Amino acid sequence: MNVEIKQIEGVTWMVSGSSGHGYVIDGSPAIGGRNLGPRPMELVLGGLGGCTAMDIISTLKKQRQQVSDCRISLSGTRAETVPKVFTHIHLHYHIHGRGLKESAVKRAVDLSMETYCSVSKMLQASVEITYEYTCHDD
Repeated sequence: MNVEIKQIEGVTWMVSGSSGHGYVIDGSPAIGGRNLGPRPMELVLGGLGGCTAMDIISTLKKQRQQVSDCRISLSGTRAETVPKVFTHIHLHYHIHGRGLKESAVKRAVDLSMETYCSVSKMLQASVEITYEYTCHDD
């Protein structure tokens, strides 16, 4: 896996990955940015959410659960001093579907967070990560 980052202007950057996709990251106006893209730390949360979401949907599909929607709200608490790393991240999964078995959802979420999600495993070495889920019947 490779990523290349090219400066556009100031603290605005174009990121291109080996997948062939790209995106812009930018800083806040307070540090010279123009608010043209997400902040790097937002992308960390997004990477965690995206990784675990893919695991969960894959696991629930194998369990023959009919998922109509999956949403994950993530909130991160950062240290007050530099470097302002995440000290705590909380995920709240909202899994929607017809006739979902709560035990299947719990298993999928637990497997992702405890076994499969590589982003979660990487972050757990230095960040407290908590999570909860809510099943919504369509």
